[in-house]
Amino acid sequence: MTQRLEPGSAAPEFSLLDQDGNTVGLADLRGKKTVLYFYPAAMTPGCTTQACDFRDSIASLQGAGYQVIGVSRDEPAKLSKFRERDGITFPLLSDPDHAVHAAYGAWGEKMNYGKVVEGVIRSTFVIDENGSVTHALYNVKATGHVARLRKQLGIDS
Repeated sequence: MTQRLEPGSAAPEFSLLDQDGNTVGLADLRGKKTVLYFYPAAMTPGCTTQACDFRDSIASLQGAGYQVIGVSRDEPAKLSKFRERDGITFPLLSDPDHAVHAAYGAWGEKMNYGKVVEGVIRSTFVIDENGSVTHALYNVKATGHVARLRKQLGIDS
């Protein structure tokens, strides 16, 4: 079982390609509050719902000083299509070997249609300006998650 992060944990370092092939790492996020979320697959119904919820809430999140970044196992080309197709306005990072997923505890055993499978655990992490995790949310639902997260962060719509 992958180790789960707790509030107060140092966010694990990473360096991944975004949808345009640019490298984005944790060091690039220093000095900014970040919502880093892990989702199973671009262009699937649940992941599209979640990404569009973040897209539709981006103004209120940014207004409160947060940037949003999504991470999946998809290759950059697919992430680029996803961004274009759904008007996603924040970076999407590619973690094809799921090493960063595992470092954040977003990879492991989960229930899927009554069976135990290994895969992406839909998770969201809020990281402060200094690289510390302030919120570690595991097994979140695609629908309604962003509204609950905004409420936890004290952000009005």
